[in-house]
Amino acid sequence: MPSTPALDGAPPPPQENPAFHLIAHGNSDIVQAVAFNAYGDRCATGSVDGKIRVFNRHKDGIWRLCDHWSAHGSEILELQWLPPTVYPNLLASLGIEGHFKLWTEDNSAPPGRRFSATGKPAYETRSPKSPYRSFSIKHNEDTRHTYFALLAADGKLSVFESEEPETLADYTAIDEFQALPKPSRGEETCFKVRFDPNPEPCYTALRAGVPIDALGLVASGLMTARVYRTRETIAGSFGAATRAREFYQAAEITGHKGLVRDVAWAPGNFRGYDMIATACQDGHVRVFRIDTPFSPNDGKSWRVSDVLGKSTHEESIFSSTSAATATATQPSSRAAQAQHAHHSGIRAELDKSGTQGDRKYLGQPGQVAHTVRELCKLENTTRHGDHRSPVWRVGFDDDGQILGSVGDEGKLMCYRQKPNGAWAKSSELAPMKAKMVVPQNVQ
Repeated sequence: MPSTPALDGAPPPPQENPAFHLIAHGNSDIVQAVAFNAYGDRCATGSVDGKIRVFNRHKDGIWRLCDHWSAHGSEILELQWLPPTVYPNLLASLGIEGHFKLWTEDNSAPPGRRFSATGKPAYETRSPKSPYRSFSIKHNEDTRHTYFALLAADGKLSVFESEEPETLADYTAIDEFQALPKPSRGEETCFKVRFDPNPEPCYTALRAGVPIDALGLVASGLMTARVYRTRETIAGSFGAATRAREFYQAAEITGHKGLVRDVAWAPGNFRGYDMIATACQDGHVRVFRIDTPFSPNDGKSWRVSDVLGKSTHEESIFSSTSAATATATQPSSRAAQAQHAHHSGIRAELDKSGTQGDRKYLGQPGQVAHTVRELCKLENTTRHGDHRSPVWRVGFDDDGQILGSVGDEGKLMCYRQKPNGAWAKSSELAPMKAKMVVPQNVQ
């Protein structure tokens, strides 16, 4: 069918692109958060009025409304789906009031009431001191453990673990510490936290001594971002030695000239290093490379047994603590028992920093040195005089090959990595405005 010619010099109507679909989201206010599930066939939107809408993509390619409900009393900051392998389907949300909520889908409920059948979330929590401002979820398909990281407005980070994702209210606190500097009163702030999306650390990190089950996350606040990893510690509980994990600051990302608005950790660490991107108020997107250098003369090879073997630190502290505990339980004088118990407690706490301790890298057992290098600094927008509009969002695709960012002007900028490791702009997507012209004197 031939296209209709333009009337009175007006621009021709935009051609419909089958690769893009316009969804009438139906929210009565600005959409603040959008989240797709892992399959890309479900979309959730959260608006400033506190309502969540869930859309399903059907076989005909049309998106249809599944459910909508009032989830929070005010603005919704973030949304994230749990993996579709977790049954029932779970959607997490965070409101400006600081409430973190989990919504579960009831497949037996009538259409339009899948998530709002009960009207209440399946799980809800909030910080007793400062409101939560960001969260991130990581799920391990092998162990079926789910991890939640919640970052509060005072820079304190809380991490929880659930051994059974179906048991919504059963979460255990792993660690809680001051991850970022506490802002001053009245200071503009923006806090973000993101888990390492890769199933396990990269092979160079494993070779350097990072445990295969170590958790990694990046937290940003004010003008800095910090990378944290977990290390093995030994804690004494009722006279027995138990393994535990705590976070330590592996690297700090600096050099920003404004407030860090968003941060993203790239999937695909098969490269042998990790990449982290930040969106800054100064109008730049920065990409950083995180390495874990190791000595080639460390006596290890690239065999799986050497790379994935337990660290000497973990074995030594666990064996020494177990031996001290066993010796303390043997019959002896009261003085000897007190001495053994005292040494056992010291050895159990030797490598533990404490919830309020300094988590910086100090070369303690189990800590692995990381290095940070800025790969490139990208201008997200066209420069108007001496002003650059701020960048609000940044994110990688599922393979870590494409980097996207959005700024004040509403354009989506996409970047690709070049063979030399730097990133360059590859495409730009902006909404097209076309005027409707009514023809006159049409016979």
